[in-house]
Amino acid sequence: MNSIRKYIAEFIGTLVLVLFACGTAAALGCSKLGGTAYIITALAFGLVIVAMAYSIGNISGCHINPAVSIAMLVSGRMSLTDFVGYIIAQFAGATAGAALLMAFLGKESGLGTNSLFDDDIMLSLLIEVILTFVFVITILGVTSKEGNSAVAGLVIGLTLTLVHIFGIYFTGTSVNPARSFGPALFVGGDALKCVWVFLVAPLVGAVLAAVVYKFLDPKKAE
Repeated sequence: MNSIRKYIAEFIGTLVLVLFACGTAAALGCSKLGGTAYIITALAFGLVIVAMAYSIGNISGCHINPAVSIAMLVSGRMSLTDFVGYIIAQFAGATAGAALLMAFLGKESGLGTNSLFDDDIMLSLLIEVILTFVFVITILGVTSKEGNSAVAGLVIGLTLTLVHIFGIYFTGTSVNPARSFGPALFVGGDALKCVWVFLVAPLVGAVLAAVVYKFLDPKKAE
């Protein structure tokens, strides 16, 4: 029953992320051109993480991102069974959130989908790997000490805002396979054709972050 509660929390958290953050990008017409909508969208992603971290964080840890979950698995902080349950819940939540956005805004809004930078697959992969690496290594660091629990949600939310401020110009910033999959599924077309980039790159970046953090962690070295 405890596992079911965690999976439901992950479903809700990912739904909220897609609905409010991707929804903000879609409603404001955020693009690579910058401007107020650009900054507000970055803040929306960060603020959703803050809100969810302090509401469901004590239930599931508030991963709401398969990249975070795979990093926790590689780091030995979660079981394979929970990992599978989290992934299913996250993708289901993202799909449900995108379905709501589709009903509210229609596919013409773009639903906050990601896109390749200059139609360059390799460059887009590299950008997303770097963005996810920075985001996930921050999560691993701030959650490694129980004493940080009071500020962890704020730090993680601000870091997600940071990577969006930098990354929106390039790819729209994914760093989260579920967040990318849900909107792309409903928009279709080019968004769906290239969504594999935003599934693979965040997972690679997250695994790299977990491996590097394991090497750097002074507790492991001892």
